Amino acid sequence: MSGAGGLRLKIWLVLVAVFAFGCVTGAALDGLYRSRAGGRAERGEDDRRKSEAHFERMRRELSLTDEQATRVRAVLDETRDEYRRLRAEVRPRFEEPRLKARARIRELLATEQQQKFDALTAERDAHRREEQQRRGEK
Repeated sequence: MSGAGGLRLKIWLVLVAVFAFGCVTGAALDGLYRSRAGGRAERGEDDRRKSEAHFERMRRELSLTDEQATRVRAVLDETRDEYRRLRAEVRPRFEEPRLKARARIRELLATEQQQKFDALTAERDAHRREEQQRRGEK
């Protein structure tokens, strides 16, 4: 094979490899994004389905009577409510370190970066509030 023909082949192979690597990377990042973004929106419904499936499995495998099933469900509901109250109690303790970290990050940024950072954190805070409202938390 001549020098020019071999060089063309190498260039094409590099281009194909770069294209393939880009496709794989893009697909991986898309999957990661979808799992995080979509997972949050569907988490509440998914949690309810898992909870119901867990209850139904207990009911079936333990052969619970209707009365037992009613009481077990009440215990599970009460426990879920206790977890919600506990999260509501603990959540404010996370606010101080979060605000400290944001202030430290802002100090490292230029003015225009600070504006973008503030917008990003405001968007994240709004999303957090929506999630809390959706779950019935304060």
